[in-house]
Amino acid sequence: MSNRRAFITLLGGAAAGWPLAGRAQQPAMPVIGLLGSAPSDPWAGRLRAFRQGLSETGYVEGRNVAIDM
Repeated sequence: MSNRRAFITLLGGAAAGWPLAGRAQQPAMPVIGLLGSAPSDPWAGRLRAFRQGLSETGYVEGRNVAIDM
C-alpha cells in the first residue's frame, strides 16, 4: 500500500506543478516597422543589407525580432 500512496503523491505533485510551467510568460519579441510609399522593388537591396546588419548583431527575423512592412 505504501508504494501505491507514493505513486499517487508523485503523480499529484507533477500534475500540480505542470500548469505553472506552461503559463510562464515569454519575453516580448521586438518589432521593427518599415514604412514607405515607394514600391518595394527599389528597396530590395537596402532591405537585404538591413537584414544582414541585424544578423551580424545577433538578431534573426522570426527568431528574436519581427519585421513588419
